[in-house]
Amino acid sequence: MTSVPAPAPDLTPDTAPDTTPSQRWRYAVMNFGLTIPAQTGSFLLLYYVDDRRMDPAWAATALTCFAVYNAVNNPVIGFLSDRTRSRWGRRIPFVRFGFLPALILFALLFWAPFDGVSSPVALLVYFVVVWTLWETVSTAVGTGYLALLPEMFRTFQERTDVAWRMNAVQVVGLLIGLALPPLLAGLLGWGVTATLLAALAAAAILSGLGSLFERPGAAAPGLGFFRAAGVTFRNPAFLTVVAAQTMRFFCTGTLATGMGFYVRYSLGETGGAATTLLLAAAFVTAGAALWPWRTFVTPRLGARGTLMLAFALGAASLIPLALVSTLAGALASTVLFGVALSGMILMGDVILGDVIDEDELRTGERREGLYYGMSGFITTLSAALTAQAFGAVTRASGYDPTLTTQPDTVAGGFRFFMTVPPIAGALLAVALLALYPLHGERLNAVRAALARKRLERAAAGGG
Repeated sequence: MTSVPAPAPDLTPDTAPDTTPSQRWRYAVMNFGLTIPAQTGSFLLLYYVDDRRMDPAWAATALTCFAVYNAVNNPVIGFLSDRTRSRWGRRIPFVRFGFLPALILFALLFWAPFDGVSSPVALLVYFVVVWTLWETVSTAVGTGYLALLPEMFRTFQERTDVAWRMNAVQVVGLLIGLALPPLLAGLLGWGVTATLLAALAAAAILSGLGSLFERPGAAAPGLGFFRAAGVTFRNPAFLTVVAAQTMRFFCTGTLATGMGFYVRYSLGETGGAATTLLLAAAFVTAGAALWPWRTFVTPRLGARGTLMLAFALGAASLIPLALVSTLAGALASTVLFGVALSGMILMGDVILGDVIDEDELRTGERREGLYYGMSGFITTLSAALTAQAFGAVTRASGYDPTLTTQPDTVAGGFRFFMTVPPIAGALLAVALLALYPLHGERLNAVRAALARKRLERAAAGGG
């Protein structure tokens, strides 16, 4: 892999960093506010089924429909953000005017006024209506926020710098959003807990709102939704990146889904503490390793090389899970996977920024919203892949939740599930990234040509 050279100073101001560390931190801290409600939302099933006593079949059907809606609305909202024109810009209005309604709706999800025994239909309607509104508005906020990243931060150095900050605060948000809600809900109730977390998220978003800005000059997208989507899907750089990212979510989804089963049946550990320890170790390590990846690896390998190394390390780190029989051995494996995961999450948005830049060079348009929306649409398929792999392995191993004692084959089945599918996914990501065209001299040429184009546009008065 070739190192990414510093941009030539005589090309254009756009090729030199023109944002401050304070701006990058303020932008990054907003990710903390977006992460908390997204993670706390994973307890909605527990709240509505266990606390509000909704029929589990109704809840499962609703969540399936939500998953389909969530996949579809990502590209639609991204497309709309690309075409928005206002005195605040294209992306900023989605964040500025959307975050507060989104957080209010998030809190209302945990203030359901109906009971599944006395008012089952009313409870279902409340859940569906409030969730749909929340998902729509929060997707608009998240899309606007992420679409600003490649526009505000134009150099590889800036994008890498802000990416490690974003993901560092995201790890804290993950821990708060996943670890605190059950504890606080036991003391204060789910409604108060959600309200407090929404207030914390609002404070984080407000702290960075003033740092957001948009750059003038890019032409308004002229293609309709379906033609624009077709152009996006024919972009080989985008397809390889988003397919690799789907494999990343498949790997992490498989580990999160199977960890409790692996701990209980393969390691023989009872209780939930061991599962929490292993998952927390992976996430905490991922956060701690962001700075070393950003400082020592990415300047030498670039986005593509960093991702290939991270996925390869991730595959290697999971091999011990097929062999170890102690919690300590599994802990060492998950810590190593956390190191690999750090490199994966660090470069995810950075490499997509290069894809969007190359698209601007070819089309003269900035279509961040549609690219991020399409990425979200495709990566949601990882959940289906995880579910199918889980179903196939449990059937083949003889796992039966109605049995008091599981067959001996179940232990090996979950060892297989925790290793073979995610390792295959990680190696497939390496193979896909080997086909990714924007690296080395070609990427340098794209950056130089785009810098000249922007300079010419600025000289002509186009921003």
